[in-house]
Parts: sequence; C-alpha cells; structure tokens
Amino acid sequence: MSLVQIFSYPFMQRALIAGVLVSLCCALLGVSLVLKRYSMIGDGLSHVSFGALAVAVALGFTPLYFSIPVVILAAFFLLRMASHPRWNNDAAIAVMSASALAIGILVISLTTGMTTDVDNYMFGSVLAMTASDVILSVFLSVAVLILFVLFYHKLFAVTFDESFSRATGLRVELYNTLLSVLTALTIVLGMRMMGAMLISSLIIFPALTAMRLFRSFRGVVVCAGLSAVGCFIVGLMISFVFSTPVGASVVVVDLAVFLVSCLISALRHR
Repeated sequence: MSLVQIFSYPFMQRALIAGVLVSLCCALLGVSLVLKRYSMIGDGLSHVSFGALAVAVALGFTPLYFSIPVVILAAFFLLRMASHPRWNNDAAIAVMSASALAIGILVISLTTGMTTDVDNYMFGSVLAMTASDVILSVFLSVAVLILFVLFYHKLFAVTFDESFSRATGLRVELYNTLLSVLTALTIVLGMRMMGAMLISSLIIFPALTAMRLFRSFRGVVVCAGLSAVGCFIVGLMISFVFSTPVGASVVVVDLAVFLVSCLISALRHR
C-alpha cells in the first residue's frame, strides 16, 4: 500500500496533523527537561491527566477540556514540590504520579468501568482523534511552539545554569513554570494517540537520541525535533499496516533510532 493510500483516510490525516505537531512540541521541550533532570515529569503529568480523564468521564464532562487546566495546576504544584528543600524531583513526581493514577483507577472502577474510550486514553488509538480534537491540538501546539521560540534564549539559560541566570536577574521560577505549563499542555494533547502510559516516551527518546549525535544545544534541539517527527510518521504507518497500537509502534521506532544513535556515538569515539 502506497503512502498516498495510507494517508487518504480522514482519520489518518487527523492523526498525522495532530501527531506531528505534538511530537515536535514534546521533542523541543524534552531537551530542556532531560538536561534539567526533569525527564520523568512527562510520566507524572500523564498519570495526572489520566486521573483527570477518569473524573471527567464520571461527571460527564469533555475529557480534553477538563484535563488541560487540571494538568497545568499539577505541573505548577509539582514544580513547587520539587523545589522544596524537603523534597526532590523524583519523590515529587512519584507521589503525584502514583496518587493520580490510583484516584483515576478508583473512580473508573466505581463508575463506568474500563470502557473502550478509557482504554484509548491509557494506551492510545489512531481512531481516537476527532475533528475538534485536531483543531484544539493544532491551536495549542502552535502556541507552544511560538512560546518556545520566543523564550528560546531564556529557556537555554535556565536549563544550563539556574544559579548564574538568577544572579543576572533572570526570573528563573517564571521560566521554570512556563516550561512545566507547556509540557502539561503537550502531554494532554498527546494522550489521545499515545496514551497515558507511553506519552512520556515522546519527551525522552528524541532528546536522548539527539544528545548522542550532537553537542550544541541548537543542534540537539533541531535533531530531536526531526527525529520525533520522523519516528512518529513511521510509527503511524506501521500501526496502520500491521493494526498495532499507535503509541507502542511509535515508541518501538523511537527505541530503534535511539539504539542506532548509540551505535553511531560508540563508533565515533573509537
């Protein structure tokens, strides 16, 4: 089957548009998150998003619109917890992740049970994207990309040296909050296709792959973006041809590219 035939279906077109934009956002934000050792924030926020989804389904609300403000608030509090002297990043993420997931499972078990829609949110589905989801994803993804480009130099400074940035008068807490909010938006948007269990891979894998191949921050950002988009398109095609879950297909492609980058890096150092 040719590419034209694969992407002639409306549901594949919707998945391609939204998936490419979300993958690009995840990759760009992922570089800063991995370098700041916040790489698991995506996993924590995805579990919060699943908990919010469960509550939304139980109350009859639109899941996507309900999840966005909840996950943004979670990102804000997660940042505050992580910066508290009695907490550390891993502990803060683990507490919020486990709590949100447990709440979500309890709410689902007491109300609707494991319906197909909930299963799609957990593991992703290429058929899950509606036209309204795509419109919202495009709007918010473009907003994330614009904000990332506008504050690129500030995020670069905060990523590499918070102490120096604070000494120069840069509002470190503001840009850390911005990074967390942008990540929260991206996580919620990507859950429809990738699922809550796998969306964090879009943040981690492209950044790690790019770091094996490039040294400069700009080179890593560009490579991560291209890698994320390419892996998503290939994974989407594999999912369609072999009828496999799109989230798992994309992650396997990301893993393969990461292993190849590790091999290239190892050969380069010989």
